[in-house]
Amino acid sequence: MPNPEPTAHPFPLSRSLLEVVLDDRTSDRFVCELVWWRLGYRPVAQIWLAGPDTSLDWAEAFPQAPELIAERPASVRLTRSVAPPHKQLLKEQLGFAGYRIGGLYPRRTRRATAVNWLLAHLAERGEPLAASGPLPLLLEPPIDPVQGHPGDLPIS
Repeated sequence: MPNPEPTAHPFPLSRSLLEVVLDDRTSDRFVCELVWWRLGYRPVAQIWLAGPDTSLDWAEAFPQAPELIAERPASVRLTRSVAPPHKQLLKEQLGFAGYRIGGLYPRRTRRATAVNWLLAHLAERGEPLAASGPLPLLLEPPIDPVQGHPGDLPIS
């Protein structure tokens, strides 16, 4: 039986939640927090720091939770941390065929990376993906997908 998370995240993973992430209906910060929590980072005052459940590999590379959407090195590390058997979970579980050429932006591909990592996290724990669950306040997709939503950090 998989070990339960120390404290449940207020937004458990579900198909409906991951689809709104892929549809760019949440802030980049929200996407990061979904991953940070599952990597073992915890909020301390205004920042997220590696906690006792953060793997040594992540904690040494990023003592403070990395901006997974804005920063390329963090996104690359997240991609590389998905085990080969789980690389196609986006397609297999969500039927995600990718973004159209005109909609292919680093922010969106990094969101897809985050969603695939979240699916891999569930798979490694032997947990099913729920069909639905709580959703955050949904945003309209950004007018300029390169810039993202108000408050999203610039992409590097």
